[in-house]
Amino acid sequence: MVSWKGLFSWDGRDRHHLHDEIQALLPTRRDDVPPSAIPAKEVTKVALRLKYQIEQVIPCELPEDRVEQAHSPIITQCVIDTAKEAGGKENSACVVYCLLVVKKWFKLQAVKELWDADLHNVRALACEIIAKHLIETEEDMDYLMEDVLLKRYSIVIDNEDTVPANAIERAVDLHALHVIGSSGYQKCIGYLWRGWLVQDDDDSARFVHYNNKGNTNYWVHCDPDRMRVPMYQNAVQVLVSVIYLALYTGAINTINPTGDVDVIEVLLYVFTFGFICDELAKLWKVGRYYIGFWNVFNSTLYAILTVSFVTRMIALAHPLDTKERRHYNELSYNFLAFSAPLFWGRLLLYLDNFRFFGAMLVVLKVMMRESAIFFILLFVICVGFLQAFIGLDQVDNNLTAVGFISKAMLNAIMTSPDFDGFENFGHPFGLILYYIYTFVIMVILLNILIALYNSAYEDITDNATDEYMALFAQKTMQFVRAPDENVFIAPFNLIELFFLILPLEWWMNSKTYARLNDHIMAFIYAPLLLFTAGLETRAAHRVKTNVKRGAEDDDVIEEWEQMESSIDFEGDGWAKKVESTKPNVEFDTATKEIIELREEVRALKDLVEMLVERKVNGNDKGNGKDDS
Repeated sequence: MVSWKGLFSWDGRDRHHLHDEIQALLPTRRDDVPPSAIPAKEVTKVALRLKYQIEQVIPCELPEDRVEQAHSPIITQCVIDTAKEAGGKENSACVVYCLLVVKKWFKLQAVKELWDADLHNVRALACEIIAKHLIETEEDMDYLMEDVLLKRYSIVIDNEDTVPANAIERAVDLHALHVIGSSGYQKCIGYLWRGWLVQDDDDSARFVHYNNKGNTNYWVHCDPDRMRVPMYQNAVQVLVSVIYLALYTGAINTINPTGDVDVIEVLLYVFTFGFICDELAKLWKVGRYYIGFWNVFNSTLYAILTVSFVTRMIALAHPLDTKERRHYNELSYNFLAFSAPLFWGRLLLYLDNFRFFGAMLVVLKVMMRESAIFFILLFVICVGFLQAFIGLDQVDNNLTAVGFISKAMLNAIMTSPDFDGFENFGHPFGLILYYIYTFVIMVILLNILIALYNSAYEDITDNATDEYMALFAQKTMQFVRAPDENVFIAPFNLIELFFLILPLEWWMNSKTYARLNDHIMAFIYAPLLLFTAGLETRAAHRVKTNVKRGAEDDDVIEEWEQMESSIDFEGDGWAKKVESTKPNVEFDTATKEIIELREEVRALKDLVEMLVERKVNGNDKGNGKDDS
């Protein structure tokens, strides 16, 4: 069961317009959050300086491609250097975080000032671009990850400090793809995913390097605390989901005519109860912001399985070989079979580590959001036509065809209209109305839905790589943002709930209770810990080798790097030859020619000035001789 220590709540002022800021990330109460690393007033001052700078750099509406291109004439190196100085030497670590805050401000301003929405959106994009440059140009990776990206900062709103957050979280909340796609950000996410960066046990506001990542001792890595690593939690969830699906497959393919519950069904319902408890715990801690597409999807599955279980218990309450027992037993299996598509669709939630499935899940989520427009229009139109058809049916004070009307209207939505029978609805009004309804649904609304889906698909697939990295970062932060001192993943949360929390936690000494939790986790996750310890030991050998040769911990020698050290490009003259022939990609051809022309004009100007000066000096000397 998830413990919510160290999570971050979402400020209610921002919830109205920025839907990307309330993704499935887990907030918590303010009193559980560590304080800001820098006083909130100082962070706010830095953010205001950056906002002023962006407003001056982009004073009018500009095309977005001029801002985000590689060598932008707008976001120049001077602009980036100035932004870096906004926090001074003492507060420079919060500049990236402040740029993301300013991006949020511009996004809010774009919603409130629609007449300048494009201008504010370009300014918000500029904040991302500058933040990306600052991340990618930082050479000290430890400083970048520990101070710039993972330290938590607050700002002041309504004379109160907001809940601290770090740049990693803020970028995910704001769906800042340019920042998420930067190399330093992805390196930090990779370290968090592998558990090489962990929260400090003494100070939960700090992230520190895992001390034993270079330790080649196998048993050191058999530590139950390593189950907090996102990669391992995800692996357990995938494994549990596969077992859950296998239990369902076994239960649905071994029907008990007598209605008795076998071992497979017991395990299936125990797993379901564990998932339900986990969802309720998260909903209670997070609130309504936890509700999303996959939560509703899973909750629907659990609700159907709960109904199946209840009907099975009702069947068992009746005597054997009775009609009621057979009826409720069949009804239970019908509900169980009805949930099969949801069971298999649930697997998609755990396949988002693969790039293809990750991008498609983003497309699906955006499509569901875009289709809200279609369903609102559909609801209004259907209610209007339904009322008209019912009115035509009860003209003779005899309402008899509500079922037929509803079925015919649903068939039209499914592109299979049924025109038979509408001649009797106040001829010719009923038939004319149904023709109009069919035209509106099949020609107008369905084409609107197709256009919305096509637009969502193009938007995501055109930027599929960044969208996948954003999804992976969000998945990582779900685990990191919800660090659990005692990781009991459903259905193991039932062990924690009924055998630890309820009977022991309220009276047992905290150290003894923590030690007991470690022993139980070590027993539960023993097979996985033995496997992960082997993986970590293997990785430790690679880290140790990299440290010896002065490389990064996660560095891998690629095939093109194996002989690179044996070649001297300077010595054989190849570097000089390449330098003389390489193009200048910072400027296009016209700009380079103008620069060359300017240099020539400047040289010509200097030459003319020198000649004029000589002539003047010669005249002065001649005049001096005449005077004498």
